[in-house]
Amino acid sequence: MSGGDVGSLRRSVEVEYWVVDGEGRLAEPGDLVEASAEVEREFVEPMLEIKTPPCETTAELREELFERLWRVLRRAEDRDRHLVPLATPLNDEAVAERSGERIRIQNRVVGDDFEYVRHCAGTHIHVEQRPGREIDQLNTLIALDPALALVNSSPYYRGRTIAAGARSKLYRRMAYESLPHQGWLWSYADDTDQWTRRVERRYEEFVEAALDAGVERRAIEANFDPESAVWTPVQLRESFPTVEWRSPDTALPGQVVRLADEVATAVGRLDDTDLRIEGSEGGMTADAVVLPEFDSLLGYVNAAIDDGLRSEAVRLYLERMGFDVDAYQPVTHELAERGTVTPEEARDIRLEHAARLERDVRRAMSVRSD
Repeated sequence: MSGGDVGSLRRSVEVEYWVVDGEGRLAEPGDLVEASAEVEREFVEPMLEIKTPPCETTAELREELFERLWRVLRRAEDRDRHLVPLATPLNDEAVAERSGERIRIQNRVVGDDFEYVRHCAGTHIHVEQRPGREIDQLNTLIALDPALALVNSSPYYRGRTIAAGARSKLYRRMAYESLPHQGWLWSYADDTDQWTRRVERRYEEFVEAALDAGVERRAIEANFDPESAVWTPVQLRESFPTVEWRSPDTALPGQVVRLADEVATAVGRLDDTDLRIEGSEGGMTADAVVLPEFDSLLGYVNAAIDDGLRSEAVRLYLERMGFDVDAYQPVTHELAERGTVTPEEARDIRLEHAARLERDVRRAMSVRSD
């Protein structure tokens, strides 16, 4: 389905990377965040995030992401630091948080289960909203959620295999167990009013839980609003404005760009065709974007998390939805073959995948300069 340029439907990405030192130990990024525009600290110490601006074309998105990575990696080389494109740190005794009121409140609300979130690095894909088609776009991205399997990049939590998409399992089934509506994939929405009511209800639940945990209302309202208090994997965003898909793991940049391209292509098809929700199979046809009924979709989503592309049902579903499944190499299946991973082995694996990232970026920059 790689359609390249989807009219003027802009897209952008935000990609998180673990930072490690020359021995593969988790490390703070320090001044790496000053290497380029839109490089920021994350809420845990050993992580940074690289954002691109809204891009008209896939070529522009690739250039923006690789250029930012290149600048960070050049500085990282001088500071004995590396970026790791894996969804979890595989195995580590602890992942330290940065201090801050917002983080303090989340810890109070979520409790001990917030530990799971500290082990997650992901990718967010934003697609520009089309006026009048926002809900169709939202529902299409909800139906595309099983595509997270295309870039699953770690099966591990604390050294043990828990799922092909360990990050998705940590978020959806473990971190927000006490606030399930926050982390679940929400069902299709009928219109923007219904979406707004859902967000407001979830915010009210969050505020109530925070008050019950002893947080002052003033502190809650100073750090959270209805949009920022919700994690659900697919959301309408007022800024840009976009439809945001938060499910994919962090991965090699070429895979991230390909996925963003295919997602934008799928959403862009709504400009010229109808949307239907029916049956259990789903698919892109000449005259319609057909989404499976939500209960059927959840079967594909759960298989994408548990089994990834080793699920034949997931592979066939993604092919029907237009994805070039064979173009992806999710490293989670490669890693799972190692069995249990010790902290020492985890450090070696991090450095191995940091080297893959560096080679990919170096190769891309070399081609661009020719």
